[in-house]
Amino acid sequence: MTRPPVARHRPAAVRLWIAAVCAAVLALAGLVATVPAAAETGCRVDYTVNQWQGGFTAQVKVSNQGPALSGWRLRWTYTGGQHVTGGWNAQVEQNAAVVTAAALAWNASLPTGGSVEFGLQGTWSGTNPAPTDFALNDTPATAPHPDRDPTVTPTVTPTVTPTVPPGCGDAPICSGFEDQSGTPSGEWQVTTPNCSGTGTATIDTSVARSGSRSLRIQGGAGYCNHVFAATTRDVSKIGPVVHARVWIRHTTALPATHVSMITMADANDGNRDLRIGGQNGALQWNRESDDATLPEQSPAGVALSTPLPVGRWICLRYEIDTTQRSMRTYVDDQEVAGLRVDGVPTQDVDGQWLRRAAAPRPATLRLGWESYANDSDTLWYDDLAVSSSPLSC
Repeated sequence: MTRPPVARHRPAAVRLWIAAVCAAVLALAGLVATVPAAAETGCRVDYTVNQWQGGFTAQVKVSNQGPALSGWRLRWTYTGGQHVTGGWNAQVEQNAAVVTAAALAWNASLPTGGSVEFGLQGTWSGTNPAPTDFALNDTPATAPHPDRDPTVTPTVTPTVTPTVPPGCGDAPICSGFEDQSGTPSGEWQVTTPNCSGTGTATIDTSVARSGSRSLRIQGGAGYCNHVFAATTRDVSKIGPVVHARVWIRHTTALPATHVSMITMADANDGNRDLRIGGQNGALQWNRESDDATLPEQSPAGVALSTPLPVGRWICLRYEIDTTQRSMRTYVDDQEVAGLRVDGVPTQDVDGQWLRRAAAPRPATLRLGWESYANDSDTLWYDDLAVSSSPLSC
C-alpha cells in the first residue's frame, strides 16, 4: 500500500490499552486517549496517524502481553469514510468497513513481551476517527475489568490535525525542480546510456504541476534517441522498503511496443535496470537482465494493468521491498492489480517476474524516455520524492 509541496505532518497518536485481548477504549479523530491496562495479559495497540486533507498513513504497533503466537491477525472497523489503499510489513485488506492486517512469513512469530509493527496508507472523506474495536486473532475486544479498577476513565487531550496537502516529509530525495534552470545540473544530470541522439532533457517554466518548473523530456523514436535526467543521490541507502512517487504528464498514449519512462540500476542484479514503462498500451515493469515483464504480456495479464491518460498530470507511486520479493504500484492512489508482486506466483501477473530469486535493490533513479522501436513522446515530471517511509499523491 507506506510529497508535493513540501509539508511535514504532525502525528496525532492514539494509544489504546487492551485488556484480555484488546479492550475497547474511547478514541476519536484528532484526540489522544490512554486507558491503563485492566489485566496482566493481553496486548497493547499503538495506532499513530499522520493525516492531511483526504489522505492519511497509520503506523500500528502490537505489543503482545499474552501467550506467544506463531501467527497473528489484527482486525478493526473504520467508522468514517476511510479506505485503505496500501500497506507494508503486513497483508492489509479491507472489506466494506472491516480491515484485516495479517502477518507475513517473516514476522509471523509474536512472543510474549514481543511486538510487531506495520503500516498502512489510505484515503478518507467526511471524518477520520481512530478505530476502537481491535481484535487479535478473531478474539473480540473486551471492556476494562470492573473489579480491578471500576473508576478508570480515559483522559482525553485534544491535538491539532494537519490539513495541509502531503509533501515530501523527511524524504532524502525530494525535488520539484524549482532549483533548476535550463539543462538539469547539480543534483540532476542528463544521461544517454550507450549512445546519444536527438532526445533532450530541459527545465520547463511554462508547464508545472506545482511551483513554476518541471522536468521536460523530449524523447525520440529509436533507442539512441533516448534521454534521462538522473539523480546523483545514492538510492541504495534508502530502505528496507523504497517508496517513490512522481507526477507525470505525457502527450502520447502508451504504444504497443516496449518503452521505458523510469529506470533504476538494481544493485542485486549486476546494476542491470529495473524499468517502468509500457507495452501493449498498458503500464508495465521490465527487467533488463532477462526481459521479464510485470504483468506478463498475455491478453489476460495486460488487462490487469492500465493505460496512462494523456494531457493531464498523473500520480505514479510504487514500493519495492528490498528484503523480500514484494512490489506494489499505484496510479492516482489506486493500486494496479497487474503490477503487484507478493512472492506467490499469480498466473498472467508475476510468474515470470518471480523466476529471479533475489529481491531488487534500486541504486539509482532516472526520469526520461527510451523507445526500443519507433515511438516518441513528450513528457513532464514534477514533485518527485523517494523515501523509506510511505508517500502519498
